[in-house]
Amino acid sequence: MNDVSDSPAPGAVPTAATEQPKPAPAEPEGTNWLAELRGLLLMLLAVIGFHSFVAKPFYIPSISMMPNLLVGDQLVVSKYPYGWSWVSASMHFLPRSKTRIMPETPAYGDIVIVVPPDRDEDYIKRVVGLPGDRIAVVNGQIILNGKPVPQIAESPLELPVDPNQPCDPDDFPGLKYRAVDGMQVCELPIFRETLPNGATYRIIDHRQQPLDNYPETKIPAGYAFLMGDNRDHSADSRAPVVEKGLGGPVPLADIGGRAEFITYSLSGTETWNPLTWYGALRGRRASLKLRPMILPPTTASQPPASKP
Repeated sequence: MNDVSDSPAPGAVPTAATEQPKPAPAEPEGTNWLAELRGLLLMLLAVIGFHSFVAKPFYIPSISMMPNLLVGDQLVVSKYPYGWSWVSASMHFLPRSKTRIMPETPAYGDIVIVVPPDRDEDYIKRVVGLPGDRIAVVNGQIILNGKPVPQIAESPLELPVDPNQPCDPDDFPGLKYRAVDGMQVCELPIFRETLPNGATYRIIDHRQQPLDNYPETKIPAGYAFLMGDNRDHSADSRAPVVEKGLGGPVPLADIGGRAEFITYSLSGTETWNPLTWYGALRGRRASLKLRPMILPPTTASQPPASKP
């Protein structure tokens, strides 16, 4: 008896029935531009949403917050501490409104981003007066609810001169000099200011000027009074709107977030050449926290000191 097998005999030539057809080569698929555009749009919306609701980077272009913020600092501002309003949206495309979602009141000493009443620009200032406070400025010193806010003189700050901080003689007359090591520095007079909650920070006040005096004003509910730390070079709540100031207390709905920390800082010596970027970094400023130190109540409640 012969065994039955489907295998061809050795040496047999395969027939057409046993040959397997070769698959046709796949045609190359074209780029799905609609899917690509949809992906880019979703990515853009995610970035805008993060910048509007969570946090956003900001660049410091002015000297109004010296000595705590310098021109060239890049920092992160959180968007959620005081709730959300029209100003929270990235690029300020929403109409102005006093409505706030999940509103919170800033604390004394917070550094905040605010939009002035007449244009869509971002200012950065410090909260020095809260709703219900009576605030005035006399000879450069804040009078809060009838009590002078302590200002204690500290040792001058020797700030290195660079393109982003040239120590312009119009702004800082007579304060630029060459140190023993040959480096040019700007010698800034420093005072330490301490608010009622113990928030303490450094300010600069080196000359007499009109904004050193501001008549007593009661801050309405839903408003705050903001000032720059560089008291002689800050268009803030003391300055009228026509002088690019904030024109008095500002609505809390116009405050867009709280400054948290510096990511990096550039001296202004950088160019388009990437090789210059490392040398332009102000290394010691990276990761500096911007929330004010809070003194314990026993220290913060000491009798106020006036400037000499």
